Amino acid sequence: MIRDMRAVLFDLDGTLVDTAPDMVEVLFRMLDSHGRPRPSYDYVRSHVSNGSLGLVRLGFPNADEASQRRLQQEYLDRYEDRLCEESVVFPGLSGLLELLDRHGRPWGVVTNKPKRMTDPLLERLGLRSRMACAVSGDTLPQRKPHPAPLLLAAQQAGTEPASVVYVGDAARDIEAGKAAGMSTVAAAYGYVTDDDDAARWRADVIATDADELARILRAAVNLDGA
Repeated sequence: MIRDMRAVLFDLDGTLVDTAPDMVEVLFRMLDSHGRPRPSYDYVRSHVSNGSLGLVRLGFPNADEASQRRLQQEYLDRYEDRLCEESVVFPGLSGLLELLDRHGRPWGVVTNKPKRMTDPLLERLGLRSRMACAVSGDTLPQRKPHPAPLLLAAQQAGTEPASVVYVGDAARDIEAGKAAGMSTVAAAYGYVTDDDDAARWRADVIATDADELARILRAAVNLDGA
């Protein structure tokens, strides 16, 4: 188990917030408008952590690179209009965040999602003003799996990286956390494809659902009895 941590950082999509209902619906409506068939919801959901370009490649597998970039921009424009219609904090984590707030444990988000999507989403969920930091995919020139975004978040949270636990639902999250010198938790309940396995990411701990993650993090920041 992870112990004696002072702060918690989360990946956003598939870790802290279930954004798949909105992100998948945007792709489905886009496919409809282009006369393309819809894959199954569960299949697309498992790929949400690959971001807008990953979803575009999923829906338009034969598009060339230039077309993919145009389609990605179309996706982002559509998604901006549907950021938070059905997205919610994963059940079991709202109580954890309240506990972190109450006991003065800083927490924040490090995501590859663009800032123009990240900040409004967090605002609409009522999270932004409570967070110590929110580092987006375009905050720095580097993105995960590079450790720089996580190191910036730790600095903004006023905490040494060695005292931070980072949670993510993709191999790049765990790679970034380890490179930053943080403890890591794999959110195996997140957007993980059938051909992937969270055990291969070599996180310090694996959480099979959000309730288990809450228990892991309460222990990690010494709130077991709180």
